[in-house]
Amino acid sequence: MENKRNIHLVKPTLELKEKALQYRQEHFDTGENIINGSELFDKADTYEEWLYSVTENSCPETVNPNWVLTDTFFAVDEQEEIVGIIDLRHTLNDFLINLGNCGYSVRPSMRNRGYATEMLRQILEVAKNAGMEELHLSVEKNNTPSIKTIIKNGGIYERSFEFEGEQADIYKITLL
Repeated sequence: MENKRNIHLVKPTLELKEKALQYRQEHFDTGENIINGSELFDKADTYEEWLYSVTENSCPETVNPNWVLTDTFFAVDEQEEIVGIIDLRHTLNDFLINLGNCGYSVRPSMRNRGYATEMLRQILEVAKNAGMEELHLSVEKNNTPSIKTIIKNGGIYERSFEFEGEQADIYKITLL
């Protein structure tokens, strides 16, 4: 059963600061210190510092030379609450080759409601509009919800690898 969620993707802004910090804190409060797809929001000292970084990295002229062109979005619901975060890396450098073109996280209290599947579906449209032909996504072998999300969006298993002692797989989604 496909579960469509009424969410939309928005670029981070200063106006979303308080909601974003609440979103981040919920991850921390549940023991999650890594927020996948957040472009290091989990490590930023301030929201403004993080916002500056993701804004710079979304523009070919200002992208950090040690990174790649990346679009980062919050997924917001009908009440404009942040339910998730997702990023799209337009290319892969040597560091990202096993991490893939896209990462995402859903607010812990909002999981198992179809949000990740819808977020990934929407980012695939962004990728198509950017002229990308395929996306590679990595996922830990024990992350069954994310594997299901990727497969629901057309992901095909490509290969396995080990990263920081964890077994993971790469899935490919063709956008043509």
